[in-house]
Amino acid sequence: MTVTAPSEILPARTAAPARPGPARRRHALSALYRGRGLVGTVLVGVVVLAGLAAPLLAPYDPLAQIPGANLLPASGAHWLGTDEVNRDVFSRTLYGILANLSIIAVAVPLGAVTGGLVGLVSSLSAAVDVVAQRVLDVLLAFPVLILGIALAAVLGPGTTAVVVVIVLAEIPIFGRLVRGAALRVREMPYVEAATVVGAGRWWVLRRHVLPGAAEPAGVQVAVSLSVAVFVEGAMSFIGIGVRPPDPSLGSIVADSVLYLDVNPAMALGPLAVVTMLTLGFLLVAQALAAGRRVAG
Repeated sequence: MTVTAPSEILPARTAAPARPGPARRRHALSALYRGRGLVGTVLVGVVVLAGLAAPLLAPYDPLAQIPGANLLPASGAHWLGTDEVNRDVFSRTLYGILANLSIIAVAVPLGAVTGGLVGLVSSLSAAVDVVAQRVLDVLLAFPVLILGIALAAVLGPGTTAVVVVIVLAEIPIFGRLVRGAALRVREMPYVEAATVVGAGRWWVLRRHVLPGAAEPAGVQVAVSLSVAVFVEGAMSFIGIGVRPPDPSLGSIVADSVLYLDVNPAMALGPLAVVTMLTLGFLLVAQALAAGRRVAG
């Protein structure tokens, strides 16, 4: 008599992915030190260092009006020339970088944390989930600039309006992302095993769900930073962002539109910075995503 092996009767089980650990996260982060990740890190690092060192690197006060320096072209004394009110454009660009970084460094993490909390709470309660998803739908329905104009009308133009717009734009993105990741992680065998042996809901959330949801959120943070650079620049460009005479990348470009034939460097400098920041953040996001796929 032929005995049939159990493996021939029962279907083979697919191996479940292991719980994300420090080694996997280190492997994903190592993607930042090679290829496009390295390029993106260098681009972002150069701009960030230039912004942080603006008080040391700027040859002039960004608000100072230099006598006899009206719309001068780029030169050794003024690397990006001067604007229509005799201010050094290079100095204003450096301080504009600092203003942009200050805004996105506050707004994106705040939106990510708020949205992530909404997503986690939604994944725990069906009743809360229904209400939360409808609120997120409403936020997603508004184009960012339309939302910015509406908030600027209520709060007034300025840095506060820009920060609030970016936060509101990021909440639904991170809310949906973390909710979906949390629901997937909760179905993993290691989470089910922890529940079976008596682990509490909040322990499971902190120990298993949060690390699994944090990985895709980390990639989205890099993408959101690149978008936030554009949002801040666009709002300042149309006059509802950083208030003049304070410098910002968007307002410098807006001021240069009428004088491109006289001093094209006035616009090229800020545009080059915006391009470096957005491209750098996108390359970092792509590298992190690729690292996650390899590590997973």
